[in-house]
Amino acid sequence: MRKDVVIIGAGPAGLLLGHLLRAAGISCIVIERVSGEYVLSRIRAGVLETVCTDLMAQLGLDARMKAEGLPHDGFNLADSDRLIRIDIAGLTGGHVMVYGQTEITRDLMDAAPERGLEIVYEAEDVTLHGIDSDEPSVSYVKDGKAHQVSAKFICGCDGFHGPSRQAIPASVARPHELVYPFGWLGILADVPPCNDELIYASHERGFALASMRSRTRSRYYIDVPLDQKIEDWPDDRLWDELAIRLGPKGADITRGPALEKSIAPLRSFVFEPMQHGRLFLAGDAAHIVPPTGAKGLNLATSDVAYLSRALIDHFTRGDETGLVGYSDKASARVWKSERFSWYLTKLMHRFPQDGEFERRMQLSELDYIASSTAMQTAIAENYVGLPL
Repeated sequence: MRKDVVIIGAGPAGLLLGHLLRAAGISCIVIERVSGEYVLSRIRAGVLETVCTDLMAQLGLDARMKAEGLPHDGFNLADSDRLIRIDIAGLTGGHVMVYGQTEITRDLMDAAPERGLEIVYEAEDVTLHGIDSDEPSVSYVKDGKAHQVSAKFICGCDGFHGPSRQAIPASVARPHELVYPFGWLGILADVPPCNDELIYASHERGFALASMRSRTRSRYYIDVPLDQKIEDWPDDRLWDELAIRLGPKGADITRGPALEKSIAPLRSFVFEPMQHGRLFLAGDAAHIVPPTGAKGLNLATSDVAYLSRALIDHFTRGDETGLVGYSDKASARVWKSERFSWYLTKLMHRFPQDGEFERRMQLSELDYIASSTAMQTAIAENYVGLPL
């Protein structure tokens, strides 16, 4: 089999890229190692920048997002007994959309058959070949039968643990990583949110986040040491801790049984270059951000925006400019988002090595943010999403 482009990974980045290429008349196939049901079971991000919502609108796949998503004009930082509202709309003229990554993935997945986007799920032994050649290929095994797809380009949208990044020679790889000494314990419950907008809380006892997926489904997090287990946190203990850490809004929490609980370790990771030969990386295959800044899915989407334009320019006009400059252009936006996520993580979390001095620095920074329109504007500009 031959295609113009082989996409590895059927998460939102791979599916979005596939739809954009098919809409431009470019032949492609998406190869995914797990089942579609497993892809949809992954509970991830829920705050979308306009770069994501605009691409869904461009594809005509935003009807459900418009009907069910929640536009937000601001968010809040909390320090024990006060809320500091960051007025995104007033400071930038923009907004973000609360709409779960699972729902984006479902919309893209459901539209694939009628739009001719071919997806192979449960592909085993996915292997990249000849990425330095003029005709790279990807091999896989499906239902016990071996397959090989040759193409002009391969796009690795297969996440942090996928095979795409591993195919880039160690001699050119430049990984950068910071592992944080805590994880986020999250609970998803069918209860109304405690606030109309997100709250990021910095408390003496640690970090907390009040978020939502809809007006009737809430997502909450606290940070916990890496040695903690789900079994250490029965629902009642977690709700009690959230009520304390969320300060003034803790009393407004509606409690309910967990639909899902998980602990996710936090890391900052950037892999350079994001391209080698005929292979291009996008999304978590090339970078991971701590979820504090709500940038993971949005960064993947900006990668796809750059990469889809570059591939479309190549196939429709023979213009190589976008492909040649993809890694530098995408990486520049990645590092700015990494900086913002790192800044918020340092500001809102208690690190094990920190003492009273570091805590006073956090509180002083929050006090300055509360009194400074310039600081609030800088935070709002980053949160709503930097321009492409």
